[in-house]
Amino acid sequence: MTHVAILTPDPTDASHGELWPTVLARLQRALDAVGITTTPTPWTEHIDDAAGLRDYARILPLLTWGYHRHHARWLRACRSWEQAGLPLANPAQVLAWNSDKRYLGRLAERGIAIPATTWTDDVTRAQLDAMFDTTGAEELIFKPSVSGGAWKTRRLRRGDALDALPDGTTMLLQPYLPSIETEGETSLLFFGGQLSHVVNKRPVPGEFRVQEEFGGLYTVLDAPPAAALALAEQVLAAIETPLLYARIDLVPDADGRWLLMEAELIEPDFYLGKDPRQGAGFAQALRDAIDAG
Repeated sequence: MTHVAILTPDPTDASHGELWPTVLARLQRALDAVGITTTPTPWTEHIDDAAGLRDYARILPLLTWGYHRHHARWLRACRSWEQAGLPLANPAQVLAWNSDKRYLGRLAERGIAIPATTWTDDVTRAQLDAMFDTTGAEELIFKPSVSGGAWKTRRLRRGDALDALPDGTTMLLQPYLPSIETEGETSLLFFGGQLSHVVNKRPVPGEFRVQEEFGGLYTVLDAPPAAALALAEQVLAAIETPLLYARIDLVPDADGRWLLMEAELIEPDFYLGKDPRQGAGFAQALRDAIDAG
């Protein structure tokens, strides 16, 4: 048998405490089918000393939920893992790069279509008004550049009060795309560079967040829209690093142009409960990567 480690949340973090073991069990069932056994271990136990991870054929950071609340420790861990030469999938430098949403700006510089975006360390009323004026948006979204699961994400109309923001927090400002309510967000799952399955996610009425904890409605699609697939493949090419897995989240704008919302390369939910193959594509991609050395 081949043994891999799956990095899990900090044991002191109670967030999603009932959910991640279910996701882990789905992953384990898929990997068992190709002769891969898994050992779950908290990522926070391996920040400065990678010795406990050296004996695994691969280390998968698929359940490091909550890393965004301990970002400095996360970056330290990524450096430690990279220096130790651990066989992480995805690579440690990708895990660090992808943990701050400013990566979207770097992808935009490489020709990837994203919503109009401003990053700022000090959100001001004048700044918000300027974005309303320049984009013509009726509402804006702002959230921390380092975040996950819609953490501290807000939807603002003109004149809405601003909550106090923590010092030193870079924020991301974007126009709210009403198409999230009518067309939803479409996630394309890639394993070993190959498209596995496609899931459309829509918020419940009155909500704008598509995550399950906010009632998001998930539907598997037979195939992605052609333009969405083309953009997703463009994103993967722009990243330039071979990836074991990627979830590319896309939304069409009012004109039907697909935009990248997130390239989830650290601990994305693969939506295996919706995957027609129940994770077999991921398991085979991992099996092939290990066998190839």
